[in-house]
Amino acid sequence: MSDYSTPATTRTSTLAIVSLIAGITGWTIFPLLGSIVAVITGHMAKNEIRTSAGTLEGDGFATAGLIMGYISLGLGLCACLFFALIFLGFVPFAMFQQSSMQVLSLLFA
Repeated sequence: MSDYSTPATTRTSTLAIVSLIAGITGWTIFPLLGSIVAVITGHMAKNEIRTSAGTLEGDGFATAGLIMGYISLGLGLCACLFFALIFLGFVPFAMFQQSSMQVLSLLFA
C-alpha cells in the first residue's frame, strides 16, 4: 500500500476569466454592456469559487472584473447625471431668457 494521495487539481474559473475580460471590454469597446456582464459574471464566479471546496481558482480575476465593472457603471451614471443637469439647467434658463426678452420688447415697444 502506498501513502500517496492524488493531488487535487485546481483550475481557473471560466466565469472569473469572463468577468475580467468583460471588465476590460467595459472600459474600451462596449462601455455599458461590458460593465454589466463583468458585474454579473464576477458575482457568479465568486459564488462558484466559494462553493467549489478549493477546486477552482480565479478569485482575483473575478474581483478585478467586479471592480472595473462597478467603477465603469458608476462613472457612466455620473456622466449621465452631469449631462442631464446641464441639459435641464440650461434649457429652462434659455426658455426663460427668451420669454423675458419678449416681455421686455412688449413693454418698451
